[in-house]
Amino acid sequence: MLRIIVRYGVIGGLIVAVPLFTITLFFSQHTESSWDWAIGYLIMLVGLSTIFLAVKKHRDTDLGGVIRFWPAFGIGLGISFVAGLFYVIAWETVLDVGHLDFAGKYAQAMIDAAKAKGLTGDALAKAIAEADQFKVMYNNPLYRIPETFMEIFPVGVLVSLISAGLLRNSRFLAVKRA
Repeated sequence: MLRIIVRYGVIGGLIVAVPLFTITLFFSQHTESSWDWAIGYLIMLVGLSTIFLAVKKHRDTDLGGVIRFWPAFGIGLGISFVAGLFYVIAWETVLDVGHLDFAGKYAQAMIDAAKAKGLTGDALAKAIAEADQFKVMYNNPLYRIPETFMEIFPVGVLVSLISAGLLRNSRFLAVKRA
């Protein structure tokens, strides 16, 4: 089972990490759009679809077509963890190689959003202080790495739950045996 987790986790991790790295590095200078987050999560879903494939393969080839919910869910969590590591490594690499100031851009976006809400005076000063605090926290790898991991892992948990729920039913996409 560990071989399945590692194999499919690496495949899923590469499916997520390579586009994250290339898109972020090559399009880092473009202005952000409202679709960026949707594209990111779509790439995560495509990469984490390896969870479904791994659980189905394990159920059909190794277990004779039957798997219980918790073992299937455990496989999914393992794959999610491995893919999450690839995601974090890709993000850390693109920050370093691309010399990106993500924290600075995000903090400025926080300030711009506060100004767009019409905040002035003490309220604006508080928003600026929060943005500055975010920059300081994000520059600390002990904050940034878990924060980055938590972008992808909940998606993996959701895919794991759905996959385990569907594939525990031995009649769902059952293999026809001769």
